Amino acid sequence: MSSSRPKPSMSELKLRRLIEHNQRLREDLGRPRIRVSEASASIIRYCKTTTDHLVPSVWGPVSKTEDPYAPQTGGGCCNLQ
Repeated sequence: MSSSRPKPSMSELKLRRLIEHNQRLREDLGRPRIRVSEASASIIRYCKTTTDHLVPSVWGPVSKTEDPYAPQTGGGCCNLQ
């Protein structure tokens, strides 16, 4: 059984690919952008203000109550009443 629709020509296929590519480029163009210098400054600001408990040589020792990576003190996972 053959389909009733004829096979698209090579030029039609190329046109369709170009139209799809053009649409992707338009979507990329619509994406919000910032300058590299602004992005770099934002990353540097984040690194300077956000403490990392895994790097105590930079931020100093962390108390056990503030350390999210310290083993939990207390009982198991359940409380029996």
